[in-house]
Amino acid sequence: MALDQVDVDNLDEKEEHEMSFLDHLEALRWHILRSVIAILFFAVIIFIAKDFVFRYIIFGPRYKDFLTYRVLCSISESMCIDPPQFIIATREVGEAFMMHMMVAFWMGFVLAIPFILWEVWKFIKPGLYPKEQKAASGFVLISTSLFIMGVLFGYYIVAPLAISFLAGYTIEGVAAQPTLSSYIDSMIMFTLPIGLVFELPIIVYFLAKIGLLTSDFMKKYRKHAVVVLLIIAAVVTPSPDIASQLLVFVPLYALYEASIFVARRVQKQLEAEEAIAEKELIENEKRLKLNQ
Repeated sequence: MALDQVDVDNLDEKEEHEMSFLDHLEALRWHILRSVIAILFFAVIIFIAKDFVFRYIIFGPRYKDFLTYRVLCSISESMCIDPPQFIIATREVGEAFMMHMMVAFWMGFVLAIPFILWEVWKFIKPGLYPKEQKAASGFVLISTSLFIMGVLFGYYIVAPLAISFLAGYTIEGVAAQPTLSSYIDSMIMFTLPIGLVFELPIIVYFLAKIGLLTSDFMKKYRKHAVVVLLIIAAVVTPSPDIASQLLVFVPLYALYEASIFVARRVQKQLEAEEAIAEKELIENEKRLKLNQ
């Protein structure tokens, strides 16, 4: 990391100066403030579009015409899923309003994620050397793409399979009537965490960059990782059929293999840089001896 930090608000002027700890905090405060404004901007739009958001997005997996059910049924009749019909109730005064606010906030966060990651990049970029800035130039695009892919995967694959199984699971004498809060919490759990899991290659990149993780280590414990991923697939898809669990496991395993590739690339880059540095050191020593 470079010792000098560029004031992010004066990047256009290209003025570099040494920043104190308080200056860093001030810069961070503005990055956070702009990110919060972006979240609130999208949250207000989602809040206003209440009927559309709840009917077609939040409650989408409840209906038989949901995209996932239609695609699975078109592949094979044995994969057709008929989601159970259930009533969503509210138990507390104000629960509907609070859940509406929660949905607006989290969907605003998802929509604002490109801007949030851009603010993160603007904060850390001045502290990197030019070579490091070039190597991580695709940080915003790649991170955003992986996160959105994870959220969409959770929404279209994990959520409908899990909700169909859990809502249709019955015990004699017990009527299924989930509360709105439990349904919303489930939708959040099946989407946002998976979006974060899809950031695994980015996390591996930075860990490999600082030498805490190598491709050899990940290859060595590949079998252990497979077991962990199978457990994760079984947990997030309560449905007992193998097909549903494989739909979750395969993308997660592909991410793990992609992370091994990323770690290998980073390791080769570090080895090349070390070789160049060592070569320059030897040449400098030779020049010193000749000058003597």
